Amino acid sequence: MNKKNSILILVIFGFVFCTPTTITSFQEDQSWKNRLLDANGTTVNMAMWGGDPMINQYMNDFIIPHLKDHFNIQLDIAYAQGNTIVSQIMAEKVAKSLYNSYDLVWINGETFYQLRQLDALMGNWTSKLPNARYVDFDNPYIGIDFNQPIEEYECPWGSVQFTLIYNNKYIENPPLTRAELLQFVKKYPGKFTFDMGFTGLTLLKSWLIDFSGSPNGLKGPYNPDLYQKLSKQLWDFVFEIQPYLWKKGLTFPESVSAMHQLFSSEELWITMSNNHTEVDNKFYQGVFSQSARAYVPEYGSIRNAHYLGIPIKASNPVGAMIVTNFLISPKAQFQKADPLVWGDGTVLKISSLPDSLQSKFDNIPHFISSPDINDPTVKALSEPAPEYMIKLAEDFRKVILKQE
Repeated sequence: MNKKNSILILVIFGFVFCTPTTITSFQEDQSWKNRLLDANGTTVNMAMWGGDPMINQYMNDFIIPHLKDHFNIQLDIAYAQGNTIVSQIMAEKVAKSLYNSYDLVWINGETFYQLRQLDALMGNWTSKLPNARYVDFDNPYIGIDFNQPIEEYECPWGSVQFTLIYNNKYIENPPLTRAELLQFVKKYPGKFTFDMGFTGLTLLKSWLIDFSGSPNGLKGPYNPDLYQKLSKQLWDFVFEIQPYLWKKGLTFPESVSAMHQLFSSEELWITMSNNHTEVDNKFYQGVFSQSARAYVPEYGSIRNAHYLGIPIKASNPVGAMIVTNFLISPKAQFQKADPLVWGDGTVLKISSLPDSLQSKFDNIPHFISSPDINDPTVKALSEPAPEYMIKLAEDFRKVILKQE
């Protein structure tokens, strides 16, 4: 590829590639002590979603200072997610860049699938982390990402379950089934909707599973014939409730954050979250009132995990491993499990921890309205193959929003 064409590609994608200031090399047989020495004094560039101020505060006030003080590693965070991360790495692959812009990326599901398709993630690294011995890899909601075995291409960071959140000042008994939701929206028009982003699509996936008639109805590889059959039922249901949604279903909130603001102002009486503890987190932020309550409907909701991946051409993979090892440490996991901090579920197998730490995790303070997802009556659904979410996003735009 000549210089002129390379410049053209950079202009098309809108990215600028810089020579990294830190370069380390991943060697599978290197000791952890030597990795610590290699990473000392280096910088790790991390890409993560930046839409929640308490998550950002956790990273800026707790994680970054600890890494600097204990490992002499500077963690620099760039706010990017999903398609932006994939597009950046794809552009660098097309441009044949020596290094990726990111050393560590916060990902799951669809993004993991796309990066694996690009062969863009480093493998064989998570078992090299000392704190990996505490991670509950055997838990199918943690060791499997959107029906994909993670196989050492990403490391679990947090575990959550989708919930609906209602205002009990106005709702005594929230809708537990699709039939009850239809009754609810007809009785209280304009008080329910879902967003066009990841959270809204997660709700649509749970309805798709419900239409299958079994919690395991979408398990296994993507089945286009099954999707066509179930999605027709799904869109018929959405059409049925659409006239009674917020703004008469003519428009939808861009993000779950926008939904939370509508819920806070009581324009909506129900919002939702992919994190079962966010109801408490948002109360402590002052976004939700004490009348907010979270629950899982009778048909269940999707439980999943989020992960950390190292791009295959990261300039500082060793530093990224040191950062990840601390992020999955009992100390960092306990800190972020507190809803006053973040309220993110742990990926650690609590029984594998020393007794004193088990007691701490069993008694995390400050929970008020979050459901106990370990309660056997709380039905958890596994994430289906990533193609289902990709198709739902495409068809939602075409079928519901009438966009081509």
